[in-house]
Amino acid sequence: MKSLFNTEAHQEILERMDALSEDTKGQWGKMKVGQMLHHCQFPLKIALGRYNPNNKPNPMLKLMGKLFRKSLYNDKPWRKGLPTAKGLRVTEDKNFSEEKAKLIALINDFHQEKNKEEWDPHPAFGSFTPEQWGQMQYKHLDHHLRQFGV
Repeated sequence: MKSLFNTEAHQEILERMDALSEDTKGQWGKMKVGQMLHHCQFPLKIALGRYNPNNKPNPMLKLMGKLFRKSLYNDKPWRKGLPTAKGLRVTEDKNFSEEKAKLIALINDFHQEKNKEEWDPHPAFGSFTPEQWGQMQYKHLDHHLRQFGV
């Protein structure tokens, strides 16, 4: 599985981001491209300790999280139209250029942490290895870039 800590995968994601434009349409789902760019910031902010969703998962969501956990970083692509966690949904319109610049900065900040050994646990899924954190971030970005055809 590719990792956002890997230089080649990091560069690939940035090149795919560069292929997006304000007019890029999603191939599935309800988000517009600016909303997707904003949404993709949340997992990176969580990993970097810059965002903690207020909503704590209920016991059923925790159980589902344990079952879903390995799919966060394995090689199997996520299916189209997966539900989005309540605290990570974006329904209001977002400025494409601003959100793209913010996301690129977060991607670069995350990549710079490639040698970090200790990571805080994810608020919903618990502890991950550094390798798993890098794979999760790549996989989430890949999912949404595929959603927008890049």
